[in-house]
Amino acid sequence: MPKSPMPFFWYELMTSDLDAAEAFYTKVVGWTAQPFDKAPGMPRYIVMNVGERGVGGLMTMPEDVKKMGAPPAWLGYIHTKDVDASTKSLKAAGGAVHCEPSDIAGVGRFAVVADPQGATFMFLQPNGPDLPVVPAGTPGHIGWHELYTSDWKAAFDFYSGQFGWTNAGDFDMGPMGIYQTFTAGPESGGGIMNKPAQIPVPVWQFYFNVIGIDAAAKRVTDSGGKILMGPMEVPGGSWIVQCQDPQGAHFALMAPVR
Repeated sequence: MPKSPMPFFWYELMTSDLDAAEAFYTKVVGWTAQPFDKAPGMPRYIVMNVGERGVGGLMTMPEDVKKMGAPPAWLGYIHTKDVDASTKSLKAAGGAVHCEPSDIAGVGRFAVVADPQGATFMFLQPNGPDLPVVPAGTPGHIGWHELYTSDWKAAFDFYSGQFGWTNAGDFDMGPMGIYQTFTAGPESGGGIMNKPAQIPVPVWQFYFNVIGIDAAAKRVTDSGGKILMGPMEVPGGSWIVQCQDPQGAHFALMAPVR
């Protein structure tokens, strides 16, 4: 029996300047910020909302992560109904566990892990009921998930085997290689490709939906961020731009029309 898809469903920025990051993303993406104070003893955490619904969170990079030399970055959480079982299965499939499963009071149970090629992500077994699925193109939500890796075939086999993601077709991009697309459940999808030389390690990149790619790109630069690539049109008619925030975290923006 096929495994029920386990998608990304929460996104978290670890940054070096929490206040600056809050100001940047509220302006660029249009999120509204809300302090999270439901977990006693938890470091300061800011939830980024679209309307009444949280999409992701911002937090200051922990000291132990800083000491490892990791730059500010966005990380994604994959939904699981049993974080301990998912972590055990990932390890058996060749993945790495950076932080064993543990509880966050008032939130759920989580683990920090990596796929066999080294791309980091997290598991979360949330408390409470699942929220309704949001249409993929909804402004402010995440419209695409992109993995830059060292072996796209092995990576796709890993994610499809562990999380029930399915093949949505591949594209030959010439010198850039094959771009393997996938579906990770209703309204959730993305692509996997071998990373270019300028990306030092395998990593996930997330695309935030906006209205009007040119105006959004201008908000990035006006707010102190950088444009790394684009705007450019991609198959399906969407426009994308890949960016870097003022603290150095990479992200991308996606709009349905230019």
